[in-house]
Amino acid sequence: MTDWAILGLIFFAANLPWFSEKLFYAIPLNRIYKSATSKHVGWCLLELTVLYFLTGAFIYYAELATFGNVAPQGWEFYSVTACLFLVFAFPGFVYKALWK
Repeated sequence: MTDWAILGLIFFAANLPWFSEKLFYAIPLNRIYKSATSKHVGWCLLELTVLYFLTGAFIYYAELATFGNVAPQGWEFYSVTACLFLVFAFPGFVYKALWK
């Protein structure tokens, strides 16, 4: 995969939680909370965390399939990618929490 495709995938995954009122685009939250009118920011952050790990697993597998091995990473790599994921999620957060 090219670098731009990976960055596009990360940007897309980081903004997914903010554009749906369902949990993981599948579970309506009115089943969980009877009076819920919109998805709480906490649910979006939970989805963001799960999508971070799913995207990381996909990219790990892509690197393994492409090169045959994966470069070892330290905690610095994961903290930087988590912060980058949060920065990429900012447009969706602005749309969901600040713009409305």
